[in-house]
Amino acid sequence: MEVELPDGAVVGDVWPALGLGDEPLGLLFALNRGYTEPGARLSSGDEVAVIPPVSGGVSPSGSEPQSLFRLLAEPLSIEEVVEQVRTADAGAVASFVGTTRARSRGRDVLYLEYEAYEGMAEQVMADLAEELKRRHDLCNVAIHHRVGRVDIGETSVVIAVSAPHRGDALAACREAIDELKVTVPLWKKEVYDGGEEWVGTEAQYQRALTEDAPP
Repeated sequence: MEVELPDGAVVGDVWPALGLGDEPLGLLFALNRGYTEPGARLSSGDEVAVIPPVSGGVSPSGSEPQSLFRLLAEPLSIEEVVEQVRTADAGAVASFVGTTRARSRGRDVLYLEYEAYEGMAEQVMADLAEELKRRHDLCNVAIHHRVGRVDIGETSVVIAVSAPHRGDALAACREAIDELKVTVPLWKKEVYDGGEEWVGTEAQYQRALTEDAPP
């Protein structure tokens, strides 16, 4: 939707202009598909996204971003993701495969539904990969995530990391899934017998509490 704001408006002025009541805890903002602070100044034509706590362009490495960091509505190929990170310099490939389980928080789950802020989600995945490369000695990182309906037992996310040594590959793979759930704009809805519920992340909720706490 288009919103008209006065000259000098900042990103934080967008939420009140939407007329949706009090600003929810943990709300994030993106300006032109990049996370930003509420005090960032706005210009005519800017695109602002109002992002509730999340469940997660050109790749900095110059490789094919649409193949390394992807959102797909069809089943994921674990073999494809692993193959993308293989290289002659790699002595290890670590992978993580997330699947939909039948029970969650004491309820029988029928299936999950994922939504994403497409365009920004892939870029945040690429940025996450570059940050992991700064922390560890890595060769390649690839992340594929489902959108839409994901049935019980189906794969929702595949992460593969290659490195010269297994320690770096294993550490980076674990960090990748932990940070993807907090930073990438992806949302998960659990559909269960008798209802449905959008599921945010406790990590981001706690981070919001810490940031909003008085000194």
